[in-house]
Amino acid sequence: MKTYVGTCHCGEIRFEIETDFPELTTCDCSICRKKNALMVKVHESRFRLLAGEAMLTEYRFHTGTARHFFCKVCGIYTFHRKRITPNHYGVNVYCLEGCDPVGIPVRATAGSALD
Repeated sequence: MKTYVGTCHCGEIRFEIETDFPELTTCDCSICRKKNALMVKVHESRFRLLAGEAMLTEYRFHTGTARHFFCKVCGIYTFHRKRITPNHYGVNVYCLEGCDPVGIPVRATAGSALD
C-alpha cells in the first residue's frame, strides 16, 4: 500500500489515503454524472483529513445517507462517505498528488438505480 496526499484546487483541504488502487469507479447517479469524478474506494481507517475541516461543505440528497464533501473556497469535490458502504470513502483520484490513473481498471457502478 502506498500513501497519497490529496488536496482541493486552492489547497485549503488536505487529506491522505492509503491504497493499492485495486480499481477505480465511475457512477451514473445524478450527482456523479454531473461532477464526472473518477473515484477510488478506501476504508475509513485508510483515510485521514490533514487540514481544512472548517473549509468543507457537505451535500446530501435523496436518502441523505451519502455525504459528499466540497471545498467552500474553490468548490472542488474531494471525497464522499459512501451510501452502501458508509465505513468507506469514495475519493476523487484527480485530487491526489502523484497519482496517474492510466492503466488502473475502471468499474462503472449503477448508482442511478439508487436515486
